[in-house]
Amino acid sequence: MEESLDAKIDALLNVENMRLADVVGTKKAVVEIVELCYQAGAWKTLNDQIVLIAKRRGQLKQAVTAMVQQAMHYIDQTPDIDTRVELIKALNNVSAGKVRLCLDREDYVRAQILSRKISPRVFDVNLSKEKKKPKEGDNVVQEPPADIPSLPELKRTYYELMIRYHSHNNDYLEISRCYKAIYEIGSVQENQSQWIPVLRKICWYLVLAPHDPMQASLLNATLEDKNLSEIPQFRSLLLKQLVTMEVIQWTSLWNVYKDEYDMEKDMLGGPLVPKAAEDLKLRIIEHNILVVSKYYSRITLKRLSDLLCLSLQETEKHLADMVVSKSLVAKIDRPMGIVSFETTINCNETLNSWASNLEKLLDLVEKTCHQIHKETMVHKAVLKL
Repeated sequence: MEESLDAKIDALLNVENMRLADVVGTKKAVVEIVELCYQAGAWKTLNDQIVLIAKRRGQLKQAVTAMVQQAMHYIDQTPDIDTRVELIKALNNVSAGKVRLCLDREDYVRAQILSRKISPRVFDVNLSKEKKKPKEGDNVVQEPPADIPSLPELKRTYYELMIRYHSHNNDYLEISRCYKAIYEIGSVQENQSQWIPVLRKICWYLVLAPHDPMQASLLNATLEDKNLSEIPQFRSLLLKQLVTMEVIQWTSLWNVYKDEYDMEKDMLGGPLVPKAAEDLKLRIIEHNILVVSKYYSRITLKRLSDLLCLSLQETEKHLADMVVSKSLVAKIDRPMGIVSFETTINCNETLNSWASNLEKLLDLVEKTCHQIHKETMVHKAVLKL
């Protein structure tokens, strides 16, 4: 009997090996495996197979979900309390609290792997709306029991854990996006005492994030949020200054916002990351360099240092870092002490520019000839009269 069960399980595991090519077949295979173990009364084999299937490389979330849901039906059918406890432990091992546990253990690599097994789109499913009949192989979100947290609560828990993960890497843009997702939860939007601290965090981490297209897009979208009128110091002074092409004086900015910065530790979500103050100054310096590059094609290193309120060595270091990160195009002529922000134009671009200019010139000549011919005809007509 045991050999027959093992043979059937091995055959189904061979089907499960095709998981990346056949989602429906994989779900059926893992469900049949747990059913076979249950029918044979092989509870230890059932526990082992649950753990084994869940740990397989590249395992599908749909397959693990179907397996766990099927095995949950057998909890009340266990022959004794010890068997029931072991089954619950096996199911809990593959389903509950693993991202949080990895973060508590500071196992950030495994936490990232586990976080990718959760689809954030599920949190936005509206269960109250009528849905079309799902196709075979589709994800189906069922109404949870009364003792299970709702989707909005799970969404908030998930993004709070992801904030902990991204804080470890000082990934400010991703932290801001996580707070943005929490900010959009209905229960948070309805409570001003909750959304104001979250919106403050969004503003802080957007300012701390390095400049790139995604950061600029989120920054402009946040500026259009009407709720920012409740925290005008963030809208008119902090965010507005960063989208304005003007040099920002770091000392005056810090004097204004130092108290606001210190207040964050007493608000929802706790203090900002330890390096936040240092990185805020760095972002202001980078903003100022980008502003200067918009208005100057060439500038002396000394004048640039004066504008940035930095030493020559510090200015050169920040310029080099921005060039290496490809957020700025610049060249430094050290003997002459000149910084050039002009981009190098290759031969093809030069020829294309000439061709475009010639085309415009010929078009203007043609229009001029037409106007001259028109005027000549008008004057000839007048003379005949």
